[in-house]
Order: sequence, then structure tokens, then C-alpha cells
Amino acid sequence: MGIKKSSAGLTKLYIPQDLVGKLILAVTNLPLRQVANFMSEVLVLGVVMEHGEVALIQPDRDVPIGLRIL
Repeated sequence: MGIKKSSAGLTKLYIPQDLVGKLILAVTNLPLRQVANFMSEVLVLGVVMEHGEVALIQPDRDVPIGLRIL
């Protein structure tokens, strides 16, 4: 699948260095979506918390990258 880009409102809980190498869940088979002046290629899955923070949804163990989400 290569490298995909996404825009997600994660800045309240994460800094960019925290995200490098992190396994997350994302939907990849959706059409491109424009977010402000950015074209997002995937939908990153997260939980919107009480004050608008977004907590990423992650697998609870190492899993192969690119498998289907059920």
C-alpha cells in the first residue's frame, strides 16, 4: 500500500514524535477527502473524548500491517 497521508485532529494528546512507528487502525478504501487545504487518503480511527481530544484506536498486540478490519 505504501505511504498514505491523513489529516486527523490528534494534537491535544499526541506530538508527531509519538506517532512515528505506532500501529493504528485506519480505513484505506475510501475516496480522497479534502480537509482544509489537505487531501486525506485514509481515515484514521479514534475515539472522540469529552473535551474533543481524539484517542487513537490501536491493536492490542503486534499484527501484520495491511490486514482487514472486521
